[in-house]
Amino acid sequence: MDRQYIALAEQGIEERNIIVDKESGKDLERKGYQLLKSGLLRRGDTLIIKSLDRLSRNKGDIKKELEYFKSEGIRLKVLDLPTTMMDLPEGQEWVFEMVNNILIEVLGTIAKQERASIKQRQAEGIAAAKVKGVELGRPKAQKPPNWEEVIGQWKAGEITATKAMELTGTKRTTFYKLLGA
Repeated sequence: MDRQYIALAEQGIEERNIIVDKESGKDLERKGYQLLKSGLLRRGDTLIIKSLDRLSRNKGDIKKELEYFKSEGIRLKVLDLPTTMMDLPEGQEWVFEMVNNILIEVLGTIAKQERASIKQRQAEGIAAAKVKGVELGRPKAQKPPNWEEVIGQWKAGEITATKAMELTGTKRTTFYKLLGA
């Protein structure tokens, strides 16, 4: 985040005008991004982002978003794409659009490849951890020391399930999961 703040500040953008979206660019259903599109940006506005992958890492999504901004009359400037930062004389916008379409095609493909590489590295890391015997995910629930005694009372009808959960210190889901184990 810091590198993006610095880059935007260097463009003269005040911190109050920066929308923070910490979610991954793998999809478009990010709260900050959706708020930006639906509630903040208006025709004639300029959206400045650090890099194209802040929109998405999916080439199709990037194209869709660029079309959306174009149709809504919102200018998109990408700091890592100097051609998007240029202001061309009226009537020469086609040059801007042509160059940017080429760059977006190339960079969209790179972003898509980066997403695939991330997923591959993640899968390789998980496989390596499993080989080492590392248990992944949430730790399995353990039966507390008084489990058998309390369950015996519960099965005999001496106490309620709620009381059994209280005595064993388990939550409802964990209690019934341990019963089935």
